[in-house]
Amino acid sequence: MITCALAGLVWTVQVAVYPLFDRVGVDAFKAWHAAYTTCIGWVVGPMMLAELGSGAWLLWTGRRDTSFLISLALLAVVWLSTALVQVPLHQRLSNGFDASTHQHLVRSNWLRTAAWTLRGICLLFCL
Repeated sequence: MITCALAGLVWTVQVAVYPLFDRVGVDAFKAWHAAYTTCIGWVVGPMMLAELGSGAWLLWTGRRDTSFLISLALLAVVWLSTALVQVPLHQRLSNGFDASTHQHLVRSNWLRTAAWTLRGICLLFCL
């Protein structure tokens, strides 16, 4: 299940990757962050698109149980948070490390972590 893989990935990023951004060093951060965002984009992008596509397909084919509909709302939270919060914060960090932006990224990403985790739980109820 793609959602469970993304939930595991977001927990890894939330607990082990984002908190360590401040350990990279100011001089190396821009290059490191550019490499990180490229690499993570190749992993997360196709998975998020597949998750969105499978959700849309299930909705189109008539899936309407409560757990599934809640999972779609959580998917919307993930996409909105990604587009409106995390991507702009990463764009700011692409100019160089900023402690305030870094802290905002770590704090705000808890919303996506919770949403993907709860979405995975909802979808397990659908099985």
